[in-house]
Formats: sequence, C-alpha cells, structure tokens
Amino acid sequence: MKLSLLFFAFACISFISFSQENPLHRQQGFNLDKGIALSGYDPVSYFIQKKPLKGKTSLRSSYQGIEYLFSTADNLARFKQNPSQFEPQYGGWCAYAMGATGEKVEIDPETYKIIDGKLYLYYHSFLNNTLDKWNKEEKILKAKADSNWKKIF
Repeated sequence: MKLSLLFFAFACISFISFSQENPLHRQQGFNLDKGIALSGYDPVSYFIQKKPLKGKTSLRSSYQGIEYLFSTADNLARFKQNPSQFEPQYGGWCAYAMGATGEKVEIDPETYKIIDGKLYLYYHSFLNNTLDKWNKEEKILKAKADSNWKKIF
C-alpha cells in the first residue's frame, strides 16, 4: 500500500514538472504571434536599452519552446546567458487583466513596466491604458495576477 501511494505521488510530481517544462505546454499558454513572443519585440531591449525595440528575424532564440527575436547580437547573447531573466511575466499577457479578471488579454508591447527586475506588459488602446489602472492598485493586482497565472499555467 505504501509503495503504491509513493509511486502515485512520484507520478503526480513528475507530471506536474513535465507539463510546466514541456515546450508544447508553454506554447499553448504564452501570448504568441505566429509563433513569436512579444509580437517580435526584443525582450532584452526593455532592460538594456530601456525601451522596446523590434527584433530581427535573423536574430532569434528559443527558450523552452518559446521563440524570441532580438534587435542586436549583444541582446541575443545576453538572453542566451539567462533567458528566464528576460521572459515577460504571465506568458506575455496583460498583467492588469491577469490580476483583475484572470483572463488572457492581448497587450501593446510598447506599454510595459519593469517591477523587481521582471517585465510586465499591458493592454493599451486609444481609450484604455491598463498600465494606468495597474499603477493605482499594483500591489493588490500583482498578488492576484500571480495567483491567477498559477491556476492557468
């Protein structure tokens, strides 16, 4: 009995670990445009150049099944050294929506915020900038978004 229970627990842990690292699982959870994250923007540029820059199709890298483009060879090299440092939070979906409703909502890759060294993206249209809403309740929304993302992904 103890052995079968132990085997069951091991199988569950293995399945959870596999599903979170499985590239197909990540591709299904992330906000991708024709298979590319961040609508083709360079994830490193948000941190190094302090602004989003469009990546080049000739400069690309994949991390656990997610494809990214880069604006410079230096940014590509930085990404390869520590990809998880540059990946957007919540799979690249709108942070405000993830916190407010737990939904995956498209983003404007030029509307972003760096919080504690992590990239957060927001929906922004002519009449609606969710970054402004996020800033008013950041602490509450971030906690809810973290929780909601764990349920989704």
